[in-house]
Amino acid sequence: MFLDLFYTLRSLKVPVSVTEWMTLTEALSKGMANSSLTSFYFLARSLLIKSEAYYDQYDQAFAHVFRDAEMPADIRDEILDWLADPINRLVLPDEELEKLKKWDLEKLREELEKRLAEQTERHDGGGKWIGTGGTSPFGHSGAHPAGVRIGGPGGAGRAIQIAAARKFRNYRTDVTLDVRQMKVALKRLRQFVKEGPEDELDIEATIDKTCREGGEIEFVFTRERKNNVKVLLLMDSGGSMNPYASLVNRLFSAAHQSAHFKDLKAYYFHNCIYQDLYTDMYTSEAVSTASILSNLGSEYKVILVGDAHMAPSELLHPGGAIDYFYYNEQPGLDWLRRILDHFHYSVWLNPLPEMAWISSSIQIVRRLFPMFPLTVDGLEDAVQRLMVKH
Repeated sequence: MFLDLFYTLRSLKVPVSVTEWMTLTEALSKGMANSSLTSFYFLARSLLIKSEAYYDQYDQAFAHVFRDAEMPADIRDEILDWLADPINRLVLPDEELEKLKKWDLEKLREELEKRLAEQTERHDGGGKWIGTGGTSPFGHSGAHPAGVRIGGPGGAGRAIQIAAARKFRNYRTDVTLDVRQMKVALKRLRQFVKEGPEDELDIEATIDKTCREGGEIEFVFTRERKNNVKVLLLMDSGGSMNPYASLVNRLFSAAHQSAHFKDLKAYYFHNCIYQDLYTDMYTSEAVSTASILSNLGSEYKVILVGDAHMAPSELLHPGGAIDYFYYNEQPGLDWLRRILDHFHYSVWLNPLPEMAWISSSIQIVRRLFPMFPLTVDGLEDAVQRLMVKH
């Protein structure tokens, strides 16, 4: 099992060397994990992972190999054991996929609860029970176009919900490579206003008045010019955004390092915004979206970053959140509309190339927010759009 962790990390493109793995085995032989899975988790991470940029891949590998000991009890451990050794992924042509029964979200959750109560043995390749392969909407490594993934890694990206504990990582603020262009683009958001007492010498006005007074020095003072721009940065993290994490890191770094804003606030979400936004995705520390709307003024310029690629139910249905154990009473679309209605300036930056903006969820989001590609040119266009009230 320990060796499986090494190969799983390598399959996720985590740079783990044989030397580092031998160091871990030596540490285990000396009892440094204290026979505790939690201690082993932190020991292995400290020895194998060179950068926090790989923490999310490490969590995925660890959960895959050790069956996620923190899994909520609703998904029985027995069922997770059955899912531990999947058969080969089944691939069906599009015409066969169209024939499969697709339930709405409420029906899907209802049927899953029935399976959890009734299933007594392992199933592979079937069309009803929780299993691997086959056409069942429950389990993993199957071909159903819309279901609940339980255990196993993601593949085709068609799951409507995921019944498994996942921790997503925060974006870093210390990335310096390739952020200069983004900082230059964000700098254009500056809006100077004169505030405070008249205690700053106005050199040009002083020279002009001195000349008009025949050379007698006349000092002219004015109020200090201050940048009045406030920015709210909302970033999608985890899942389908993983391939674009470094790109979003650069944007976050550019915004965080910029001295051009009067205020910058940053929060995370996954796929869509619901009743909570996260200050730390890794530890799931959250604040209510409603409180943010209440406490921040409408003058904040809102930059949402995400691929907007999700199941339509995540936008349109109560309880549609991809996380099976997180229930949103209001559809995600309602929360996006509340953000749009409250703030006068908002844009959406999408890391996907524009030719890929074809899914129904992206089209729904585009009808709400002006959407721009997450490129330097796209960012410059977005900044220009943020100068105008919608």
